[in-house]
Amino acid sequence: MFKKFRDKIALSGVTVLCIGVALLVFTFFSAYGFLTTDLSPISTQDLVQTFGESLGPLIAAAIHIMYLGVMGWVSSLITIRGVTILTHVPQPPKPQQQTQHKPQPQPQNAKAIPKKRPEATPSEPEMMVIPLEEMEQQPQAQKKTKGSA
Repeated sequence: MFKKFRDKIALSGVTVLCIGVALLVFTFFSAYGFLTTDLSPISTQDLVQTFGESLGPLIAAAIHIMYLGVMGWVSSLITIRGVTILTHVPQPPKPQQQTQHKPQPQPQNAKAIPKKRPEATPSEPEMMVIPLEEMEQQPQAQKKTKGSA
């Protein structure tokens, strides 16, 4: 079915990517469904009774939010791994063009002249760092030379 190892790697990368995206979509719709549920505030005169009644749903909501967070984190890691696998698939070798060219004979008397390489230019400009102590000492030294002259 698969003729080359490269095809197997690409298929596994696409599979992992699809699983990660499917989990992300499921997490999104699960969170959306959680947010669209009807929340009704509890109103009573007794503060202790209100706190006791609202603590249960609050803990359930916190557990649900933590579940969604872990689910989203894991699915995003799976998606990242799928993308990483796909980006590191070895590239197929390029077919070489069959061109007929004859090598030109070189005269035996001619000496091989080495080609001069262009001088390497620095990719970044050079920086000169002057310590703060020298910066402070320079104006004092200039004042002494001006006064003595």
